[in-house]
Amino acid sequence: MGDDERARNGVRGLRTGAQHAVNAMGQPMMGPATMVSPEVARLKETINPAHFDCNPSYARFFIIKSYSEDDVHKSIKYGVWASTDTGNRRLDSAFREMAGRGPIYLFFSVNASGQFSGMAQMESPLDYTKKFGCWAQDKWAGTFMIKWTFIKDIPNNQFRHIVLANNENKPVTNSRDTQEILAREGCELLRIFHAFRSRTSILDDFAFYDKRQELME
Repeated sequence: MGDDERARNGVRGLRTGAQHAVNAMGQPMMGPATMVSPEVARLKETINPAHFDCNPSYARFFIIKSYSEDDVHKSIKYGVWASTDTGNRRLDSAFREMAGRGPIYLFFSVNASGQFSGMAQMESPLDYTKKFGCWAQDKWAGTFMIKWTFIKDIPNNQFRHIVLANNENKPVTNSRDTQEILAREGCELLRIFHAFRSRTSILDDFAFYDKRQELME
């Protein structure tokens, strides 16, 4: 199947498993299917740091649920995000209350994906006058800037032991969009994101999503 046809049909690339060949040591094999663009190579140099403070003295934490991995791709590509009106107001309020005293960490998961995709830091308040015109659905108003720290696929089973007292003691994997995570559980999420050794990420399919974006626009 060619790149155009795969993109039109919504068939992902490496992360379907069929094209993700590994050697005897379980490491991804290099080849035509695993070639990365200069853009992705640059991104990989700025994410998944070897050293990271998983116990910040003052921080706030939120779950972000996306309808579409296409939108996560664009968020990584352009460094922006937008939520529902309620979610935007919740995040904007948190950013202004923090007033630069500490980071706001956002943990991304695509609905029905069975995994988390990455973690980003909120970098600006909401700009309600701007609308990013490339989301998969034309209903998200306002934008704010984010900076991605971790981009890796982490299955939900790594997180189910984390339950949220502020959400009826449900596992964090059952959270809705912009659910706030309390400090202790937020630090545990950071620890898992930092420590988990993932073989895949959305960056493996970046060329596929670039092509989808081109066709959709």
